[in-house]
Amino acid sequence: MPEETQTQERKAPPVVSTIVIPEGHAMEKLIDSIPVPPRVGDLVEGTIIELVRGRLYVDLPPFGTGIIYGREYLNAADVLRKANPGDTISAKVVDAAGLDGYIELSLKEARQAAIWSEAEQAIASQAVYTLTVDEANKGGLILSWQGIQGFLPASQLTKDHYPRVPEGDKDKIFQELQKLAGTMLSVRIITADAKEGKLIFSERQGDEENEKASLVDKYQVGDVVDGEVTGAVDFGVFVKLEQGLEGLVHISELDWGLVEDPRTLFKVGDTVKVKVIEVKDGKVSLSVKALKENPWKTASERYQKGMEVSGVIIKYNKHGALASIEEGVAGLVHISEFASPSTLREELELGKTYPFTITLFEPKDQRMTLAYAGKKK
Repeated sequence: MPEETQTQERKAPPVVSTIVIPEGHAMEKLIDSIPVPPRVGDLVEGTIIELVRGRLYVDLPPFGTGIIYGREYLNAADVLRKANPGDTISAKVVDAAGLDGYIELSLKEARQAAIWSEAEQAIASQAVYTLTVDEANKGGLILSWQGIQGFLPASQLTKDHYPRVPEGDKDKIFQELQKLAGTMLSVRIITADAKEGKLIFSERQGDEENEKASLVDKYQVGDVVDGEVTGAVDFGVFVKLEQGLEGLVHISELDWGLVEDPRTLFKVGDTVKVKVIEVKDGKVSLSVKALKENPWKTASERYQKGMEVSGVIIKYNKHGALASIEEGVAGLVHISEFASPSTLREELELGKTYPFTITLFEPKDQRMTLAYAGKKK
């Protein structure tokens, strides 16, 4: 045999036969119909065979027999006392090759798995549940659903229940949240994580959140709108811009002059013109004073250092007393001019007018200090 022919024969690849089962072929259907043996974590259903000496046997055809015993039996003892041979039972596989070859099962874990599955379905359907608030913490509320404790962040409360406190003071937020303990809220589940045991609720409805976000997007810094006062509190005034959207006018944005109590300026139902000064994190911050001329801008035309002026005492603080020279322009009378805080308050009474000399005047920084110049007028 020629050498070239021999070489070709040695290099010839082996012939491999491949059988391809056409889609829809009877053999494919037969393979698909073969049941897969249960694995750890699977939920299975079977018929109770018997209950003997703290062990429950379950028929799981065609894979054999399941068993619930030991700690798993004790965990489900209340349920199993009412079980009888022939009853159908659902359980979770905890060991596919357990004691004596039986498939070890758990009723408790099956119940937990079913609950988490229901929670996921509730998220998809946006189901609403009425639950009682168990307790509060500084971040929100604790509620229980199907025996599982969940958390409702304060940010997920509706505007009717959201704690309105100044500067986001956490201690005051907590005090307001505590008032909700024992009350019933309509909530929906927004997060369900079985592995971490995390269940998160929201009092807001999905449509409501989307609607609010779209409403907020309509406003930009600088917009001037008419609104309706919906609440006056220590730290400011809430104004409804339109149905479903409120903004806050902080006390510092109500007027250029000193405001001690917003309730003296505004009442619920009042119509007020406001300017949008910030749009952030789904919130709209407003100002009333931004629509008024800042008196400090023109104050240099009327005042200068060394000038004698009259001022009304409007407030005491740890540094001394504030005296209003005109609406929106006030100066500090420093406590160092007096023997003691009580002496200052005796000589400079709230609401009364006194003569002062301007000792520091920086209108750009809105700063003025005053020296007491004599007796009460």
